[in-house]
Amino acid sequence: MDWVNETIERIAQWGKGEQGVTRLAYTTADLQAREYIMGLMREAGLVVRVDQIGNVIGRMDGTAPNAPAVVTGSHLDTVPEGGKYDGVVGVVGGLAAIKELKARGPLTHPVELIIFAAEESSRFGFATMGSKAMVGAANLLAWSKARDQEGNSFPDVLKRCGLDFEALSGVSRSPGEIKAFVELHIEQGPVLEKEGVQIGIVGAIAAPTRLKITIKGTAAHSGTTPMDQRQDALVSAAMVILAVQEVASEQSHKGTVGTVGAIKVYPNVMNVIPGRVEMWVDIRGVDHESIIETLQDIKDAVSTIAEAQETPVAIEVLSSDKPVQLHSDVIEVIETACRKLGVSYRHINSGAGHDAMNIAQIAPSGMIFIPCANGISHNPDEYASPQDIEAGIRVLTEVLYELAK
Repeated sequence: MDWVNETIERIAQWGKGEQGVTRLAYTTADLQAREYIMGLMREAGLVVRVDQIGNVIGRMDGTAPNAPAVVTGSHLDTVPEGGKYDGVVGVVGGLAAIKELKARGPLTHPVELIIFAAEESSRFGFATMGSKAMVGAANLLAWSKARDQEGNSFPDVLKRCGLDFEALSGVSRSPGEIKAFVELHIEQGPVLEKEGVQIGIVGAIAAPTRLKITIKGTAAHSGTTPMDQRQDALVSAAMVILAVQEVASEQSHKGTVGTVGAIKVYPNVMNVIPGRVEMWVDIRGVDHESIIETLQDIKDAVSTIAEAQETPVAIEVLSSDKPVQLHSDVIEVIETACRKLGVSYRHINSGAGHDAMNIAQIAPSGMIFIPCANGISHNPDEYASPQDIEAGIRVLTEVLYELAK
């Protein structure tokens, strides 16, 4: 498995900076990393194609070429200053598994490896764009207006990459084309490492509900405006942050979490009372009713704060996805593989969103987690050991074999 770790290190060079890896979707670093893996796919004998959103699909035919494909894969794009392993383990590990399957001999079903485009929301504000397009869930109206921080529109970025936004409706695959999908991924949490377990078998994937909250105060001179005559948007924002923390904590027994992850203050100078604040809230969980309740409680709290502080507030729901239960049949195959290989495992839910939650709309899907050091992810210190990566690949290989034989 040395080449697996060498390949992970090689991919990390594209986008490597002083702090971690920054390989945003469709940037030069992302395209170079994808070209590199496409070359490895071809060397392994896969037939490679790229669809119009940039998903890379490598295919190994089976003896029944018209049979539905067994699919694995993940993503290569990162968050700013991210780590080496998020997504990459699933891509490189998937290729390693397919190479092993090829060595074993012909299988009935075709096997595919997919590098999904734009899994992270870091560039355009929308997550899992490639897999959403693949299942016909692309929000074309919203995506047509999406821009990155440099002002580049999503359609223009696709065009510069030789892709076609107008053709995205043709990216979708029909139910029945895929027999099953299995994604290998680092846990991005501390449970497996803390318990000394090698494999997590994912039962459900939390879905994000994302809000933009805009608070309107009155910008004024910080030295001449009495404290009791201010409409300070940032003070209201601080109260909203605490309200999100309190509301989410009340729902934490149901696995729901809430985070204010980004904030912009205007005019953002020391001697002016903030006149406007924009903030972005991320709510996640596997209990849909709990998410709905959390959202409403946050709205109520924000409304109360706005009235008390005399700072009008606008709340925009940017996205609201439902949690996904993964398929019991695929979960059973993963569990059987762990027992056969003598690998320790436990059942677990995913607090992060993944491409598997979209593919689950058109095909039975499952996920295999491996531990990551201290549960850290989306961080330069993100790490998965070679031993745990190897265990994950062994399980993935066995699962793909059972599904495709």
